[in-house]
Amino acid sequence: MSAQLPVAVLGECVADAFVAPPDTTHRAAGAPTPLTLDVHPGGGPANTAVALARLGTPTRFLGRLSHDVFGRLFTGHLTGSGVDMSRTVAAAEPSTLAVADLAEDGSADYSFHAQHTADWQWTDDELAAASAGPVACLHTGSLALVQQPGAAAVERLLAGIRERATVSLDPNVRPLLVAPQVYREALPRWCAAADILRLSDDDLAHLRPGATPQEAADAFHKAGTPLVVVTMGAKGVLASLDGERVQVAAPPAEVVDTVGAGDSFMAGFLHALHGAGALGGRLDALTRQQLTDALEFGARVATAVVSVRGANPPWAADLAAGGTEG
Repeated sequence: MSAQLPVAVLGECVADAFVAPPDTTHRAAGAPTPLTLDVHPGGGPANTAVALARLGTPTRFLGRLSHDVFGRLFTGHLTGSGVDMSRTVAAAEPSTLAVADLAEDGSADYSFHAQHTADWQWTDDELAAASAGPVACLHTGSLALVQQPGAAAVERLLAGIRERATVSLDPNVRPLLVAPQVYREALPRWCAAADILRLSDDDLAHLRPGATPQEAADAFHKAGTPLVVVTMGAKGVLASLDGERVQVAAPPAEVVDTVGAGDSFMAGFLHALHGAGALGGRLDALTRQQLTDALEFGARVATAVVSVRGANPPWAADLAAGGTEG
């Protein structure tokens, strides 16, 4: 279980576009008011890969990147953060786009452009080539697990890669795009494949309505997952390792927004487990102290992210200096 092996992160990149106030300074009289978009690189798995690499974990991104302007944006962002992009696929399809119109109270009305885009077209051959070679862990989740036709191929990869790597899943339920029932039906299969399952309390409300985090963890253990982690925002994090509970508090934070918080928590958590040499197999040697340390570090990384605008995870030097700027 070498700490030198990379962590592979599989999944989507999403162009997060925010409607900005139009600049009408030079608009001719009678001309239509232009729509101005402020576009940032996003997507849960991509956010996790960026955060992991910035923390210093050797990180390899397995994604299908479009040739369009957004694909170039993603490539620059990931490469600039130190992510290994050598196993990405050059895709002919367009990038996935999410457009958010922000109200005065800060709430967002989203429209998604995700049909037939690059991220969901994985084939078995592409995944076999992308995941070839030693890795300590494969982390995936979000829409890559549910958007067809690629999701079925991703599930087949998970079943095979367990022989040589720890499998980490973060479903990151998106009910505006995919019905929660789709996640519920797939969850037993994911639990059978996963060594680590991370969910937010919002995810649990969709997947097991009315269940406490403890009850849900026990059900996921029965389905095959040894380590269940439930993030609960300001209430902290609960982990269950084969039924042994560990809970840590969330560090105090002045929240700017929560974009990328769960993705960054997962990066910090995996970074700590990787550094402890706990990844590479079925977590058989994971100790309670290692788990506690990893939860606390993940919470610290998430706190740094919610303290700044957008999904802008910190670099290792920022955390060492006690700062929160990404």
